Amino acid sequence: MKARESGMPDEEWWDSFFDPDRLLQRLLPAHDMDGAVVEFGAGYGTFTIPAARMTSGIVTALDIEPAMVDHVRRKVEADRLPNIRPVLRDVVADGTGIEDGSQVHAMIFNLLHLEDPVALLREARRTLAVGGTVSVLHWRSDIPTPRGPSLAIRPSPAQCAEWMQDADLVDVRAVAVEDICPYHFALLGSRPASAV
Repeated sequence: MKARESGMPDEEWWDSFFDPDRLLQRLLPAHDMDGAVVEFGAGYGTFTIPAARMTSGIVTALDIEPAMVDHVRRKVEADRLPNIRPVLRDVVADGTGIEDGSQVHAMIFNLLHLEDPVALLREARRTLAVGGTVSVLHWRSDIPTPRGPSLAIRPSPAQCAEWMQDADLVDVRAVAVEDICPYHFALLGSRPASAV
């Protein structure tokens, strides 16, 4: 099931909204540099490629669109990045297919406007090792943006933080990214050391 109002614009225009390298330096904690990472909704691989360059682990790039998975696969071959695994997957309907507790970081970017965001966040938490982190990036609703879902379904930072806590993530906090991604806000949360 695709998220409401999903779909990708032209890649060059899309890439103009972000500074992926600097963004990931802020969102992937230092301890996450040496482990497996899962990306929900990889799209063009805007964040997949820089994440793979930052970690020695495998980056599993999940997307529901065959064209996006093929696009990432071609980039992987062109850039010779053996630690990226592009996967065609309907995560909402079928989950990630990733083993419990096997990831150190999960990226959920521009997706929490879907119908059941807490279920997606719970799936991300399930994949995380103890102490692993989830990063959330989403379109702001307090300023005009050139892209993004309608304002009626855009979550606020406070709403996303609440959903992350509902998914049993802890230490949920905002990360300042407006200087490098002016149309977005970002949050980080962690899987707790004990069952919640």
